[in-house]
Amino acid sequence: MASRREFIHQSSLAVVGTMLAPAFLKVFEKNLLQPDDKILVVIQLSGGNDGLNTVVPFRNDIYYSKRQNIAIAAGEALKISDELALNPAMEKFRRLYDEGWVSIVNSVGYPNPDRSHFRSMDIWHTASHANEYLNTGWLGRYLDAQCTDTCHAYRAIEIDDTLSLVLKGAKLKGLALQDPQKFYQAVHSPIYESIARFGKPADPTNEHIAYLYKTIAETSSSADYIYQKTKVSSSYAEYPNSQLARRLKTVAELIQSGVQTRVYYLSLSGFDTHVRQIPQQNRLLSEYSEAIYAFVQHLRTIGKHQQVAILTFSEFGRRVAQNASNGTDHGAANCVFLIGTQLKKSGIVNAAPDLSDLDDGDLKHRIDFRSIYANLVENWLQADPTAVLGRRFEPLSLL
Repeated sequence: MASRREFIHQSSLAVVGTMLAPAFLKVFEKNLLQPDDKILVVIQLSGGNDGLNTVVPFRNDIYYSKRQNIAIAAGEALKISDELALNPAMEKFRRLYDEGWVSIVNSVGYPNPDRSHFRSMDIWHTASHANEYLNTGWLGRYLDAQCTDTCHAYRAIEIDDTLSLVLKGAKLKGLALQDPQKFYQAVHSPIYESIARFGKPADPTNEHIAYLYKTIAETSSSADYIYQKTKVSSSYAEYPNSQLARRLKTVAELIQSGVQTRVYYLSLSGFDTHVRQIPQQNRLLSEYSEAIYAFVQHLRTIGKHQQVAILTFSEFGRRVAQNASNGTDHGAANCVFLIGTQLKKSGIVNAAPDLSDLDDGDLKHRIDFRSIYANLVENWLQADPTAVLGRRFEPLSLL
């Protein structure tokens, strides 16, 4: 028997849904976000960002001996402490750091690290152990935990054309969209509107058919709701011309419109820097830095900056030593950023990575990434971290 995922993938019906009855919109107006409700924005740096050339140990001789061609020169780095500095491409990010908006957590990872992009990303998405395979994501399980009387897919939105595992729960999954208007138009194209005439599945006892119609209904109703809320356009346009900036602008406009979304998820890809790392990583870090800065200014303009926290991570770091192609290969532990106004400790949260104590050439993790998740779930999203993460992790005190 085909899996549920295979069934939906093979059916064009799973992309979008049926027409929405106007009565549904009244349901969506219930349980609105309150002024003190928090919003989490997660940015994934896909490919394995090199943390050592992002948060630079500019006083460490081992760093320079292992990276003779690709180390960031101490004179170029943006110093933030006596031993650490930011990549010179991150000047706008450094401004936020100087304002007290940034917490940097070093040496984040998990036991028995996996150096496969796909497997390591699955581990970060699901919050699983390295030898454990789960089919729900940690933010999907957060959706499940919050799904009581009314359950809405738009509570978590990924700004992309496909939905990542991280936002898929057992009872509910989030939404993937890039443009609310185009999303609405796709849902209401003639071929999908014709499906509305059927109303409900002919065989509701069939698990796959029932799940398909449930997906269609959730997608359709969410598309209508988001479209209605975002009809008023934003005049704020001070963003750089990059994909991440455009996606963060969409997030800010959704927040400004009052869409009742607690979690937004975005990705910036290209960090798999095996060859000629310096120009590629610097370009990406500049895109990230400038987009984040513009997003924060937008939030300030609309008065939502105290309501939003931004988590940035990558599936793993890179090896300490450079390779023969002026790049770096897949590593293990890495730095994580948390950005916001409600930080318990801004600046550098823990010690710099120990380059003299490695695990087969890789940084050892000192902080389990699920301790960061536990803090975000409990203190920011106001949910039970044990229920969401499946086990108890001591929360790292960040928010």
